[in-house]
Amino acid sequence: MSHDRIGARFAELAVVGRPGFIPYVTAGYPTLDHTRDLLAGLAELGSDVIELGVPFSDPMADGPTIQRSSQGALDAGTTVDDVLGVLAELRGASEVPVVIFSYLNPLYARGVETFVREAAEAGADGILPTDLPLGADPALETRLLESPLDFVRLIAPTTDPARVRQIARSSQGFVYFIARTGVTGARAALRNELAREAGAVREVSPVPVAVGFGVSTPEHARAVGTVADAAVVGSALVNRLDEGGVDGALALAGELRAALAASPRSAEDG
Repeated sequence: MSHDRIGARFAELAVVGRPGFIPYVTAGYPTLDHTRDLLAGLAELGSDVIELGVPFSDPMADGPTIQRSSQGALDAGTTVDDVLGVLAELRGASEVPVVIFSYLNPLYARGVETFVREAAEAGADGILPTDLPLGADPALETRLLESPLDFVRLIAPTTDPARVRQIARSSQGFVYFIARTGVTGARAALRNELAREAGAVREVSPVPVAVGFGVSTPEHARAVGTVADAAVVGSALVNRLDEGGVDGALALAGELRAALAASPRSAEDG
């Protein structure tokens, strides 16, 4: 790797015993100016990693909220160039690690090598291709593993234990554990099985484990913080962006980060 901001950040979190806060932002929604302000604010309030979503017309893993934001960004004319542009602007002012969250089509359309090279040049630290499961395209997976970006992978609650180990061992930066089956979206409650499942992933993973999908409130974040290395929040922030603008979204982000800071992992885990 040409740099290791993600690894360094998780190492810092492990020392202080605090779970990380990873907000998701749909680039270009509702406008690029909103994205610029949101990214700057999220970095300033102490986000540990930021997921920057490339808007795509058919986001299969995402629920209504992210679908709406993705389509809204496309309707506003957001391009991959725009996404990389706002990333480069953020990188000029902050060292916060950034993971590009994308479906494969935008990578294919630009050319995988070109996309990865330009993302790294703009200041990206990792890439999370949502629709590239382990073993689906070994050649492409190898290219991403050998790229300058950390290749972050997904693990589902339905993934069998042997495959969990394989995915975790081939993940870079961190591994993203999906808190429930189905698509993304804010939820009233987390599943009772989450603690056991996330703990089982952490036991076999050589990289930190982040939990997302449905993490919506400070209470959720506090609960996730007891069983994972980080919490990912997306739909709840997009909803708050719709309701209260950038200031509203940043206020919720601050509450979520504070909840995580109040939920240190136990000494034997940390």
